[in-house]
Amino acid sequence: MIIITGANGQLGRAIAEQLLERIPAARIGVSVRDIEAARPLADRGVRVRQADFADPTTLPHAFEGASQLLLVSSNARATGGDAIAQHRLAIAAAAAAGARRIVYTSHMAAGAASAFPPMLDHAATEDMLAQSGLAWTALRNGFYASSGIALLGNALDTGRLSAPADGRVAWTTHADLAEAAAIILAQDGGFEGPTPPLTASHALDLADLADLAARLLGHPVARQTLADADFLALMAARGVPENRAAIALGLYVASRHGEFGTIDPTLERLLDRPPIAMHEVMATHIAAAKAIQAP
Repeated sequence: MIIITGANGQLGRAIAEQLLERIPAARIGVSVRDIEAARPLADRGVRVRQADFADPTTLPHAFEGASQLLLVSSNARATGGDAIAQHRLAIAAAAAAGARRIVYTSHMAAGAASAFPPMLDHAATEDMLAQSGLAWTALRNGFYASSGIALLGNALDTGRLSAPADGRVAWTTHADLAEAAAIILAQDGGFEGPTPPLTASHALDLADLADLAARLLGHPVARQTLADADFLALMAARGVPENRAAIALGLYVASRHGEFGTIDPTLERLLDRPPIAMHEVMATHIAAAKAIQAP
């Protein structure tokens, strides 16, 4: 049985949906904190069990019978938690349950020297997997395209995109990454250790996103650069906790260091089609926004 953690989240749910297209539902289980939210999966025959990384006593039952575990990375760091400790518990529970392989949703920039703090967690988790004695695959996912949209903030309305200096990012959709993960799970591996970067076919910085938005909207969107110190001051004025502001700034610093700009053909080969382009993501977002504003 393939067990998917975090299956109520955007990526975990999309992976479960993609896996249902490839293998029988009876071979799929999900681990979620809220069973009721996973009812649509249960109605399709997926085994749904409650578990929470914060309560390790819940993991053995949720992981029972696992041949593979899809470990969706924790975002506990963003709220002051310990993602590495949570991953360690999950890896130990998967091993105890008899899983042969763990597939982990890592990141293209995973590394101990990254300027973006979550990348440190990914690197540490990959090290734990390498020492676990299990077969393992780290999905070196490209940066989520939805994050690129989020970084625009209200720029589509104001015509001004103000943010620290940045660099090009290979923005990649949840949908494409979920499909790739399901393909790899259904093949029971296919990659040993870290995959090549799983990215879309283009890398764009915020100035590129502003230009793209301007073309779609039909009016200018200006890219304005903030000093790092001014960005942190702005975050503090908005009441953003210091640790979250540091994570946010780290994203810009890492991107201008080139950590997220690599483009690789592996995702396109896995999907057997071109990945979804940021132009499509932006167009869909703008169309949805206009639909909401329409009388």
